[in-house]
Amino acid sequence: MLSVITFLPLLVCAVLLLWPRTLGDRAYVWVWIVTAAVDLALVVTVWAGFDRTGGVQYQQRVRWIPSAGVSYHVGVDGLSLPLVALTCLLFLAVAVYSLKERRRVRSYVCLFLFLQTVGLGLFVALDLILFFVFFDLSIVGMFFVIAGWGHGERARAAALKFFLYTFIGSLALLLGFIGLYLAAEPHTFDIVDLTSSNPLAGRGLYAGLVLLAIGVGLAVKTPTVPFHTWLPPAHTDAPAAGSAILAGILLKMGTYGFVRIAMPLLPGSWRHYALVIVVVGAVSVVYGALVALAQTDFKRMIAYTSVNHMGYIVLAVGAAGSLAGSDAQARSLAVTGAVTQMVSHGLITGALFLLSGVLYDRGRTYVIDAYSGLAAHTPRFAGITAVAAFASLGIPGFSGFIAEFQIFTGSLASQAIATAIAVTGILITAALFLRALRTMFLGVPRLPQTIPTGGVSDLSGIEAVPTVALLAVALVIGVAPRWLLDVIEPASRTLTGLVAR
Repeated sequence: MLSVITFLPLLVCAVLLLWPRTLGDRAYVWVWIVTAAVDLALVVTVWAGFDRTGGVQYQQRVRWIPSAGVSYHVGVDGLSLPLVALTCLLFLAVAVYSLKERRRVRSYVCLFLFLQTVGLGLFVALDLILFFVFFDLSIVGMFFVIAGWGHGERARAAALKFFLYTFIGSLALLLGFIGLYLAAEPHTFDIVDLTSSNPLAGRGLYAGLVLLAIGVGLAVKTPTVPFHTWLPPAHTDAPAAGSAILAGILLKMGTYGFVRIAMPLLPGSWRHYALVIVVVGAVSVVYGALVALAQTDFKRMIAYTSVNHMGYIVLAVGAAGSLAGSDAQARSLAVTGAVTQMVSHGLITGALFLLSGVLYDRGRTYVIDAYSGLAAHTPRFAGITAVAAFASLGIPGFSGFIAEFQIFTGSLASQAIATAIAVTGILITAALFLRALRTMFLGVPRLPQTIPTGGVSDLSGIEAVPTVALLAVALVIGVAPRWLLDVIEPASRTLTGLVAR
């Protein structure tokens, strides 16, 4: 089942590339929509049959490169299944939004189908080399999305910066994987086998260097401070659909790597360097929020809030490794909050980036001060953007509140000072979103000169449906989160038990 879910988009991509150019632009997008919908339906089936008592399920293991200890090994547990579901839902939303795309549509659709397979493949991978293959392929796919469908000449420079930064990070990740392989007896890249054998226990400096390599590779992808500088230009110059996938799925490849690889495979080193990880998370929270506050570009502002939100996740997983002053329940709560935050950020920030695309389509600029009184012209756009902004800053009723509450509660016991500092990020985030909403939507109506004389149109159905759907799921999680937490919590308890061993 997992292999079908993973490779269905790639199969459809191959068919579209081989099929004669007889389909219209919208037909290609509709094929993508149907594919994404089928994939989501299959994931719902997997979710319905998932055993919530924990453990890796739906496993498939096939010999791939046996002489090197590499296998095609896939499966899901409570840490990965929510991200698999998020991937299918977000790609479906982006597919509906892309009905408005008119530039080289077949290539555009095929690239996103390729990225959907890559995202799903990484989240189900249970072999380090398989994980690395999908990790690297995501860089290639997003490079072409940014360079080919981004805004103007700057897009190519932003795509190149994105590629170089994240590719160098992936090389560090590969070095760490090789270090794990060499320490294992027998040599293997299998994540399940490496987790049970703990090959680097008591290896001191060697284990620390392996964690450093893996941590740097994942930190670049996440990204955390100081590895974040590729993110704002990549987001600003990418098309709205590309930004939604970059923020909602590709950034989670870094944070997911921490909970799938770094924590369970290097538990001793993770405990030893937990304070360093906590500090990096807290700095990313505050720095990301402060720099976002200083932005005059709406899309760039949202990009920096991603640094802020990813910082919460890094803070939580660092606190989960701090045994002093905490108990097992607090550490498990921190990890549960981190995974919930991954899902929440994908839904809410994905919606915000799609809405930023609507803004650019109308005014051909992201500059906040270029707009004023938009609510009078576009009440639906103003209302949905305000809901997304409040959801992003973590008000009760949305998934962000559930995630951040768990992160702060779980982290406070062992990392009180860092947690208190990180809480200020919520205040700063509130300030930056309120300032942007006030400037763009309230006051005397004023529109950029780039808008035609006929005025600006409100949100269309193609634009409203995917954004409202993403925010509706965030609302459901915020109001009734039990269905999601029941899946995540058993896996969180298992993970924190491995770290504490």
